Amino acid sequence: MLIFMVLPFLGVAYVAWHVWAILPLGNGWKWLVIGVGILCFLLLFLDLGGVLDKLPLWLARVLYEVGTSSIFVLLYLTMLFLLLDAGRLLHLVPRSWLYDSAVSSVAITGFMLTVFVCGNLHYYNKKRVPLSLSTTKPLAHNYRIVMMSDLHLGYHNTRHDLTHWVDLINAEQPNLVLIAGDIIDVSVAPLIKEDMAAELRRIKAPIYACVGNHEYYSQMPLARQFYQDAGIHLLCDSSTVIDSTLLIIGRDDRTNIHRKTVAQLVAQANTIGTVTQLRPYTILLDHQPYALEKTEQAGIDFQLSGHTHQGQVWPISWITNAIYECSWGSHRRGNTQYYVSSGLGIWGGKFRIGTQSEYVVADIFHKE
Repeated sequence: MLIFMVLPFLGVAYVAWHVWAILPLGNGWKWLVIGVGILCFLLLFLDLGGVLDKLPLWLARVLYEVGTSSIFVLLYLTMLFLLLDAGRLLHLVPRSWLYDSAVSSVAITGFMLTVFVCGNLHYYNKKRVPLSLSTTKPLAHNYRIVMMSDLHLGYHNTRHDLTHWVDLINAEQPNLVLIAGDIIDVSVAPLIKEDMAAELRRIKAPIYACVGNHEYYSQMPLARQFYQDAGIHLLCDSSTVIDSTLLIIGRDDRTNIHRKTVAQLVAQANTIGTVTQLRPYTILLDHQPYALEKTEQAGIDFQLSGHTHQGQVWPISWITNAIYECSWGSHRRGNTQYYVSSGLGIWGGKFRIGTQSEYVVADIFHKE
């Protein structure tokens, strides 16, 4: 955590030094450019004290977008200047490119604009991911389930965005909708101000969800109330049975160190009388995809997770690939299938670079 907090500030100092050197401007203008950049970065920390909730919604949105976007801009500027420095050390990049260069300044600005405009446009292109799940267990009928995670509704993903997402969901005519946590971003306040609960109630299918770490950030009691107002059935270390043949278990988030294990949740479902004598097809909603072997050992048929965002932008996706057994997509362990979603929404700046925003359309059917 210390490294995570220190590295961005080191990046700010590194980029600021390079910007000062490369801009062919007077010192006054250089101070202005660097000062504006540092201010944008510091806006990232505005919400730590709940400051945004006290501001007009339009202003809070602007400050949130600028602050959270700055961390991604900082990442790419740092990588770009590191690449140029390495080239200079290897005598591949002339020193003149990095000092008082109008051409380099324009080129770097153009490159950054191209990357982030394309990343923003790509974010709005929601990818439909079809998934076929077969089982020898009896089913009341075939099921079409829309699955998703990480909506991160709030100051940046607004009701206008949610309206489009609800239309995508309803177009699939699903039997069920499952959400693997992080419906809320950092605060419930903007969801209440825009009455996003009413928009979620437009979904023409029962909605079941588990909580994610961001529900804890937004205060769990408020998150629970929003779920209730939105008509979302919250499964927090609890389960429900659909048509006597489909068991859905929702696990509390890893943030709660006292949450139940997957084995305990399965045993709990067996003891409270919700499970028929012939064990139904079982789906686990668990926000963070850690310890996948525990799900396999508990005999779960399918697990839906999110949380990783697949890194959100390259090359952070390389880091999530190294951390998780499966950081995105379909996976299998024994008789258990998994899907780790990169998320329908996103945290912070609306950029997808090398990753995708997605929703899963899963068809579950019986096979002999």
